Amino acid sequence: MKNYSSQKLILGTVQFGQPYGVANEQGQVPKDSVKQLLQQASKLGITTLDTAIAYGESEAVLGEQDLQDFKVISKLFEIPDNCSNITDWVQQQVQGSLARLQLESLEALLLHRPAQLLSNSGQELYQAMLELRARGVVKRIGLSMYSYRELHDVIDTVDADFDIIQAPMNIFDRRLDSSGLLAKLKNKGIEVHARSVFLQGLLLIPKSDIPSYFAPWQAMFDNYHQWLNANNMSALEACLGYLNQHLDIDKIVVGVDNLAQLNEIATAIDTTVEAPSLELQSIDEGLINPSRWQL
Repeated sequence: MKNYSSQKLILGTVQFGQPYGVANEQGQVPKDSVKQLLQQASKLGITTLDTAIAYGESEAVLGEQDLQDFKVISKLFEIPDNCSNITDWVQQQVQGSLARLQLESLEALLLHRPAQLLSNSGQELYQAMLELRARGVVKRIGLSMYSYRELHDVIDTVDADFDIIQAPMNIFDRRLDSSGLLAKLKNKGIEVHARSVFLQGLLLIPKSDIPSYFAPWQAMFDNYHQWLNANNMSALEACLGYLNQHLDIDKIVVGVDNLAQLNEIATAIDTTVEAPSLELQSIDEGLINPSRWQL
């Protein structure tokens, strides 16, 4: 049942801790379903889970499960303004994550707000992460990005040794590649994880069900669905196959609500996808940045 492509997947767990995604009609994944999903993920060869302190109950829910077959990535949220000792704060947050997860160490610790590395406290924050890596409390450190401007600024400005970068990449949003950032990251030996691969589920929604907010981009959605039909592909096959074929993408983070979705993803990732045309990509933040959506 295991295959190489499935091993390229990381199971995102935000849905385990809170309702998430524009296409999510089921809300937070029930705890009994989490156990089934983890068991099936292991059978499929998925070895890494992605969570965060900010993902509601996600860490605590995972901590109730048997995680011996998995590597776990978690993320620090933004340092509070009243924080007087950043090193102590970072250590306390990571120890809290480990306690909730019932683990002795994390595979990786990422920053949810990497722009803080550019602040006056940035060096102390980075040193605290380095110390945790040196002690083996976390095996790797890195960044989880939302803004490409922020990613440019951090990578070009901060003299740091990061192991992993997570950043959005999907058929509509190809800025990671087109900007040259992906090549730059790979030249630095950084492992790249693509996330928001379904654009919070927007790329999987039937055209008739797309929320009215996205009406200004109707022509783009029309072209997208015409391309899917012309190539006899499902949206799931297109989204996953496109990224799986990209040699510079090391891992693909996906979230699921149920077993059927997980099994469909494991099958769809092997689809051969013809390169999407340039008219199927956008740099319009109103479309490709979910934090700008007004739903």
